[in-house]
Amino acid sequence: MQRHLISAADLTRDDAVLILDTAEEMARVADRPIKKLPTLRGRTIVNLFFEDSTRTRISFEAAEKRLSADVINFTAKGSSVSKGESLKDTAQTLEAMGVDAVVIRHGASGAPYRLANSGWIDAAVINAGDGTHQHPTQALLDAFTMRRRLIGRDAGIGQDLSGKRITIVGDVLHSRVARSNVDLLHTLGAEVTLVAPPTLVPVGVESWPCAVSYDLDSTLPKCDAVMMLRVQRERMNAAFFPTEREYARRYGLDGDRMAKLPEHAVVMHPGPMVRGMEITAEVADSDRCTAVEQVANGVSIRMAVLYLLLGGNEPAVTHTRTEEK
Repeated sequence: MQRHLISAADLTRDDAVLILDTAEEMARVADRPIKKLPTLRGRTIVNLFFEDSTRTRISFEAAEKRLSADVINFTAKGSSVSKGESLKDTAQTLEAMGVDAVVIRHGASGAPYRLANSGWIDAAVINAGDGTHQHPTQALLDAFTMRRRLIGRDAGIGQDLSGKRITIVGDVLHSRVARSNVDLLHTLGAEVTLVAPPTLVPVGVESWPCAVSYDLDSTLPKCDAVMMLRVQRERMNAAFFPTEREYARRYGLDGDRMAKLPEHAVVMHPGPMVRGMEITAEVADSDRCTAVEQVANGVSIRMAVLYLLLGGNEPAVTHTRTEEK
């Protein structure tokens, strides 16, 4: 494993499978009465969030506390950032406090890379989402969820996603989740198809390791998993489609479209969901939708990433002493 986790594209197949397998061991901790490991006791981790977040921030915090780390939560609102403090000054403040790792979410693409390579701070940097660029732990938890659902919890150990066909639907243009998933799923051997209105497909997408389609109905019968993306209105500065109703009619997943999926196929969503637009309540609440499962798996994945970056490279030993005897 490398020192930092900035982009899903930085991971090799072996790196990714090691993280997924370690997360499988970490998931067993969640089944215990006491959900704690002493692995990162004495280590200090800062959650540095310059953008709003619910799932990612709470998930990282839960992962850090389950590994017994000391956690400092930082949000830009109410901090010196609102007074004009730069990222460099914030980083140097954290360095002076002796932190061991920084989990950063930032609105500017490339901010985590800058933090990791600037020399401002001597700590592991984990990207929790930067602008429209990357969100590597989201891609990892999505792959973890797919492997569990499509291959099996125990059968999946050591396996990648070779031959699996994944369709990602929606606002690809503004989506760091789509970019990270395309990179990671390609590394793991899956075939990825992006489906979106032409106005929400990025320039240069032909160089990405995936196919592109504008017709959702023709791709659904052939896929093993379909991932619905939220339309990110907060990043839009133009009209990318006529109306919400037309978008939902052409690119939303409803019960009729879900019926076209193969029986084993799953419906995924990174959250937050806009019910009635990209996904209907009927689909969101069905057994085939893994949205809540993805949140639970996110804690296991983030525990695995923190463990491998700060704790060690060998698989995590999660057995009790009585079990070892």
